[in-house]
Amino acid sequence: MPERTLRVGALYPELLNIYADRGNLLLLERRCAWRGIAFALTAVSLGDALDPEAHDLLYLGGGQDRDQALCAEDLVATKRDAVHAHADRGGALLAVCGGYQLLGHHYALDAERRLPGIGLLDLHTDRGEGRLIGNVAIEVDLPGAGGPRVLAGFENHGGRTVLGDGQPALGRVLSGHGNDGRSGAEGAVRGAVIGTYLHGPLLPKNAWFADWLIATALGIAPGELAPLDDRLEDAGHASARAAAGRR
Repeated sequence: MPERTLRVGALYPELLNIYADRGNLLLLERRCAWRGIAFALTAVSLGDALDPEAHDLLYLGGGQDRDQALCAEDLVATKRDAVHAHADRGGALLAVCGGYQLLGHHYALDAERRLPGIGLLDLHTDRGEGRLIGNVAIEVDLPGAGGPRVLAGFENHGGRTVLGDGQPALGRVLSGHGNDGRSGAEGAVRGAVIGTYLHGPLLPKNAWFADWLIATALGIAPGELAPLDDRLEDAGHASARAAAGRR
């Protein structure tokens, strides 16, 4: 493969990082390095302008309510249009848990408090009674991934996310709770924009999905990536599936 660079913009990495989210970025960096793909990581924080042309992949993690509220206000005020422009030109975006919620229209913490979202995905989230916690596995069918595949991870969220009419879910729940514990849907997808509650972190447990993100962000087919010896990664994926009851 000719020399390439994967340019990743991490939004609010110092605030949205409570679910081992750095592990996702490290996995992307390692899988690029093993293939001779350069990796450029840029932190984009509170008050920073976001250049919609500067990144191939944007990443949003999860955070505590106070930190999520700070990021929600800043995301709407200073980055909303740029994130939309990034997505509109085909840029990839992965948002996990709290970051996923901020891609919708709003997250209602209670009757008095509502965090604004940027409306990139047609969904909203309301705080529910209790938390949805546990190992989870979903079936997804992403373009170029070679047919339906399984994503396995861990979920821990108090929000109940409702998809709008016509908003595709990322996947079908095989085990676990998913968006709301009732619908059988998990996450949401719009082109190369992915929102999900799966963390723990997600990508080390699903190396095939990391490769899909890398390839999609670079504008190539996953099959164009040089193959790697993924025996350890495959074992980790199998273990995560088994923990969710899907061998």
